[in-house]
Amino acid sequence: MAAPGRAETLAASLPGQAARPPRSPWQLALARLGKSRLAALGVIILLAMALSAIFAPAIAPYDANAQDLFSITAPPSPEHWLGTDDLGRDELSRLLHGGRVSLLVGVLSALIATGIGIVVGALAGYYGGWVDAVLMRLIDVMLAFPAIFLLLILFSMIGSSVSGVILFLALFSWMWLARIVRGEFLSLRQRDFIEAARAIGVPGGQIIRRHLLPNVVAAIVVSTTLNVAYAMLSEASLSFLGFGVPPGTPTWGNMLNAARPYYTTYPLLAIAPGLALTLAVLAINWVGDGLRDALDPRR
Repeated sequence: MAAPGRAETLAASLPGQAARPPRSPWQLALARLGKSRLAALGVIILLAMALSAIFAPAIAPYDANAQDLFSITAPPSPEHWLGTDDLGRDELSRLLHGGRVSLLVGVLSALIATGIGIVVGALAGYYGGWVDAVLMRLIDVMLAFPAIFLLLILFSMIGSSVSGVILFLALFSWMWLARIVRGEFLSLRQRDFIEAARAIGVPGGQIIRRHLLPNVVAAIVVSTTLNVAYAMLSEASLSFLGFGVPPGTPTWGNMLNAARPYYTTYPLLAIAPGLALTLAVLAINWVGDGLRDALDPRR
């Protein structure tokens, strides 16, 4: 008769309690994330904003650019819950449609920057030597480059667009993640499991993809979430200065820019998009903090 296994022995020692199946690291991380109240609140806020942005054409009471010349800078009313702007456009409708562009810019630019940062950081950290030296000098040049002046020159020559803002923010925000990935790879490539993979002839690309990147996914996820908040704030700042998304496109930054002459007379025109942007950035930071704690392997 075979000896009882460890699970059976533990179940027998605890009468009335069945042995729980082992949980994966991602299941443990999700359980820890669910215990964070701020992270849960951040997820709820982001889901609400994302759904409102996706279904903005269906739930917005008016078209974002529809003008009512008889209700210019009107106060809140049953017809216009947040009032109207200086062109008679419904503020709530523009707020919902503006969330689509602001969230789109933040998410897409963060994803592109994450892809570039992973590739550059992984190559520099794994291969080292002259590859690491060349890529690190490239990062130093990118960090020292006056990106805002390049943006002003380009947009003054070719004009601004949503895709141009996304590409600009992505190309000048991947360097920090690349340094994080490089540092993690430099410490991991000396571990025994990496040396064993090299000894049996596993290709470098497969080692990076299957052995190194899974150990850095926590830092990548946290950095990506925080990069979304940075991109949204950058887009709002550029649009506020008049060098971001074209003024005809509703974004929270453009709404803040259009409300500048009315900060004292009609402050709601600035409060509504400013509050939406603040809530979005706070929610992203709360989720990022929760992910950092949940994905910490030492926990």
